[in-house]
Amino acid sequence: MRPPIFVRSLSDTEKEQLETALRSKDAFVMRRAQIILASERSERASRIARSLGCGSQTVRDAIHDFNERGLDALVAGSSRPKRTRDAFDHQRAEALREILHRSPREFGRDTSLWTLEMAAQVSFEEGLIQRRVSGETIRATLARLLGVKWQRAKRWITSPDPLYERKKGGARFPG
Repeated sequence: MRPPIFVRSLSDTEKEQLETALRSKDAFVMRRAQIILASERSERASRIARSLGCGSQTVRDAIHDFNERGLDALVAGSSRPKRTRDAFDHQRAEALREILHRSPREFGRDTSLWTLEMAAQVSFEEGLIQRRVSGETIRATLARLLGVKWQRAKRWITSPDPLYERKKGGARFPG
């Protein structure tokens, strides 16, 4: 069992600003203020989480953040992934390109159109990467290493009729 975690002692100024933050229109700021003030009252993380309807890890993260950064912990950070770079090197990205130039049916899929998630799964199954990645990692890899922009597949309608192109072009037939 983890030892209980609490915020450091608060200054009077910090306490005032946290109490003001309880009336914030921003839900993140208000929730963080509630967590920090409850911890300051010696409430345990699990109890705070239950009373606020969030996870215990969320409470612990908020407490750690406040202990490190002070009131700056009331400002939400970026939710952007920190790293997508080490999933594919240039050689593996080229192998990914080769896979995407083949039909998904060759890899046991029921469709002929690739999706980012499907490409991620096939890359893992084919041993290109050691761990499963997201479709966003595939998109970022294609853009960063290969300069390829992922676009939704287009369906093309064709006909076996030898005069199809001519008819499609709206050409008039003599007659």
